[in-house]
Amino acid sequence: MTRKTSADFGPEVLEHFDAYVHGALSRRGFLGAVAKVVGGAVAAELILQQLSPQFAAAQQIPESDARIVAKRHEFPSPDGNGTVKGYLVTPAKTKETKKRAAVLVVHENRGLNPHIEDIARRMALEDFIVFAPDALAPLGGYPGNEDKARELFGTLDQARTRSDFVAAARALAGIDGGNGKVGVTGFCYGGGISNWLATQLPELGAAVPFYGPAPTLADVPAIRAPLQLHFAEKDDRVNASWPPYEEALKAAGKRYEAHTYPGTQHGFNNDTTPRYDEAAAKLAWTRSTAFLRKHLA
Repeated sequence: MTRKTSADFGPEVLEHFDAYVHGALSRRGFLGAVAKVVGGAVAAELILQQLSPQFAAAQQIPESDARIVAKRHEFPSPDGNGTVKGYLVTPAKTKETKKRAAVLVVHENRGLNPHIEDIARRMALEDFIVFAPDALAPLGGYPGNEDKARELFGTLDQARTRSDFVAAARALAGIDGGNGKVGVTGFCYGGGISNWLATQLPELGAAVPFYGPAPTLADVPAIRAPLQLHFAEKDDRVNASWPPYEEALKAAGKRYEAHTYPGTQHGFNNDTTPRYDEAAAKLAWTRSTAFLRKHLA
């Protein structure tokens, strides 16, 4: 199947897809809404296939890449679900004895799917120790199906899940081979968690949320980490929370920089779907990895 871009779909279809991805529309609801736009159920089903993730086609770094070591790993999380499980990726051992900073990579609202695993591998190739938690681990882990993953995600105890992310970040600070510094980046749900972790962890070295909702504004004064925030231009749902968040950051004298990418859709960094924007994603990646190096060195 030929990969498409967001320009191949009308704005109403993309709006319905965003609602579907974030749980505001069921699969049936999406298909019904889109069928009214494109003139039939068969066409709507095809559009859903075209908009859905193509993990294998987008993979950049295979797990077998000799430059990395990737494995399943877990850390204790006594205030969460007992353990926080996920995917640990490190640069392959070399003759160097230097310590490396660690980065927590937080997934979208479908758990640790193949795309986020690939992001973790890419980040390890930037010379970081990387851990990507799977919030769905207490429910058996990512189920291999995006619809089922979204369904499971809605049943999570978010208080325990958030405690797991805190436990993971703190465990990374003491991981073997680490320099004691930890940053976080995340996408959509994970972007929101990145913002939230910045309010919870005064020791956090840096936070890089991609199109993530703002944290509770009353908690903004607790932020100590510098922030680099990435937004899609055509993302009204998330962008609505940014002006008051920015105002709170300014009022509290926090260090931050924000970038909005013209013409992009929510999820522009996710290269498994047509909402991916190659130029914006590459620029955002360059900015984010440079920011993490600067503040975690």
